[in-house]
Amino acid sequence: MHFAKLTPVLATLLLGGQCLRAAEIFSADLVIYGGTSAGVIAAVQAKKLGKSAIIVGPDKHLGGLSAGGLGFTDTGNKAVIGGLARDFYHRVWKEYQKPETWRWQKHTDYGNKGQGTPAMDGENRTMWIFEPSVAERIFEDYVKEFGIPVHRDEWLDRAKGVKKTAARITSITMLSGKTYTGKMFMDATYEGDLLAAAGVDYHVGREANSVYGEQWNGVQVGVLHHRHHFGALKTKISPYVIPGDPKSGVLPRISTAPPGEYGSGDKRVQAYCYRYCVTDHEENRIPFPKPEGYDPKQYELLVRIYEAGWKETFDKFDPIPNHKTDSNNHGPMSTDNIGMNYDYPEASYERRREILAEHRTYQQGWLYFIANDPRVPKEAQERMRKWGLPKDEFKDNGGWPHQIYVREARRMIGSFVMTENELTKKKPTPDSVGMGSYTIDSHNVQRYITPEGYVQNEGDIGVGITPYVIAYGSLVPKKGQADNLFVSICVSSTHIAFGSIRMEPVFMILGESAATAAVLAMEGNLAVQDVPYAKLREQLRKDGQVLEYASAAPAGGKASKGAKGFVDPKKLGGVVVDDDDAQLTGEWKSSSAAPSYVGNGYHHDSAAKDGKANARFEAKIPKSGHYDVRFAYPPNANRASKVAVEITHAGGKETVFVDQRKTPAIEDRFHHLGRFDFTEGKPAIVVVSNAGTDGYVVVDAVQWLAK
Repeated sequence: MHFAKLTPVLATLLLGGQCLRAAEIFSADLVIYGGTSAGVIAAVQAKKLGKSAIIVGPDKHLGGLSAGGLGFTDTGNKAVIGGLARDFYHRVWKEYQKPETWRWQKHTDYGNKGQGTPAMDGENRTMWIFEPSVAERIFEDYVKEFGIPVHRDEWLDRAKGVKKTAARITSITMLSGKTYTGKMFMDATYEGDLLAAAGVDYHVGREANSVYGEQWNGVQVGVLHHRHHFGALKTKISPYVIPGDPKSGVLPRISTAPPGEYGSGDKRVQAYCYRYCVTDHEENRIPFPKPEGYDPKQYELLVRIYEAGWKETFDKFDPIPNHKTDSNNHGPMSTDNIGMNYDYPEASYERRREILAEHRTYQQGWLYFIANDPRVPKEAQERMRKWGLPKDEFKDNGGWPHQIYVREARRMIGSFVMTENELTKKKPTPDSVGMGSYTIDSHNVQRYITPEGYVQNEGDIGVGITPYVIAYGSLVPKKGQADNLFVSICVSSTHIAFGSIRMEPVFMILGESAATAAVLAMEGNLAVQDVPYAKLREQLRKDGQVLEYASAAPAGGKASKGAKGFVDPKKLGGVVVDDDDAQLTGEWKSSSAAPSYVGNGYHHDSAAKDGKANARFEAKIPKSGHYDVRFAYPPNANRASKVAVEITHAGGKETVFVDQRKTPAIEDRFHHLGRFDFTEGKPAIVVVSNAGTDGYVVVDAVQWLAK
């Protein structure tokens, strides 16, 4: 036998009369651990640049969360999503142009929801809302089209599977015995197992605010953003079995540990959940199963929440095509399994499986409880019974997602650490390799008992921001730790900065940029920390990556009566302050889903109705006199019908109420707030509030036009 001729190498050793099969060895220029969206896109980019790539990892299904239920994409400002990430959403659009894709619904009935606009996309139209099976099909098409080997259900030997020579990884070995050698390696997992096994520095949990001079990191006791807390209820909820009696014991899923001091660090991580998909199409519906180990006592707290008047069970049943949803956590006790995942990031594979099983039991039990327990309000119960798991999604897993939403696990401490200060522009960011724009967002981290004896959630944060750049140094370890390793998901960032970075389009962007840098490192025989940024930037721009924020509207954007498109705020008359330049307090999210807006998008308050979200537009008036003040917003039936807008002018202050469900009278874009006197050098301020509102509050721009 000639073992050296076999590819991969298969050797047979004769020991004591027994035949023992040695490990298989595979080799590629770039070895990617993890079949997530970032991993697939990285492999595609490597192949496009003429290098070989292998994807190996524990995944049986490609695409991670993008194919695991998160089809109602968290995008922020879509204008900053370019390259192969944008190509993915273009391929989604193409899938939904096929009649056969619309199995349970007419395309015309769904309409063009979630699509980019022709003016912005040009020929490469995009669609940002999709079914899990469609996304998975696209990722599978990628690896077939580019001839990328995928080795599934392969688990890194975390104890001794990473071999290094000096500071370079030479091979990684799986528990199966398969070994992978390469010039460059990439950790594209949600957990960061490869970076940890390679000896790279990382962090788990929340850093204290004092570590990096941040505001929103660390324990956030007393901070109540969104509506995922008990302060949103009409009455306070007792955590005790017998309300008000601590001696009776504490209800399940409430921690008795102290929450910690405001701003302090801890090892807790934000809650996980499955972004489960449900359908109300009877032919495709599986009634919610009663999970093994179901215990209705686990949902006693939910009964009290309903008794307090909570009616938001279905507020995050976001519609995707074919009568399905991407369903997410919403409310004080929803599908987020708060406090039950703290050891997941560094746990053994066996312990992780236990955690995942417990999460599935809890979440399926939550659905079953609402659909079947007699204590649930009749209206909610009857509505829940119309929903079920889809027969045509996750077919090998009973209609349940194969990927849990690991919102954070390990985060590398690399050459550059992204913090909230870079995201909010308080500090500059060097060497852009892509952009993010989603709200700085953390889900709840713990559920605790307040000093007053009530239950409360902690850790849920939402801070509106404008598009920001992500540093190349956040993709690579400190020099000398692993000089041929890239990290495309568990990037070097703080807990709260990762809260925005952790979006699937961003992971694809970073996967492509990391693969591009890997090719340059190979060709120059360089450590990843020494890749010349000028060359990297040139290639990224050539491939369509967006590396800086352009405030001007896309070419061809034009504001006219009835126009559907974009308008450059610089081309409008008078003084214009765009929402990107407004001072936002409270929780705001950027969006560009509407067909028409000023600049690159607008902000909304997620229908919080809490009176805590304010948008302050302040202008410098060039000359004293009369000015028409106009307020731009994209209308929609889900908007608030009475939005308070306060104008500060030379004569004092005046409040005007705006119905954002109605189309603005001026060019379908601007609502006339009134004519006021303003003095040069004196305050010209417009403040929009969500106090007392009954829907989404949206802010786009304010214009002062001299008369």
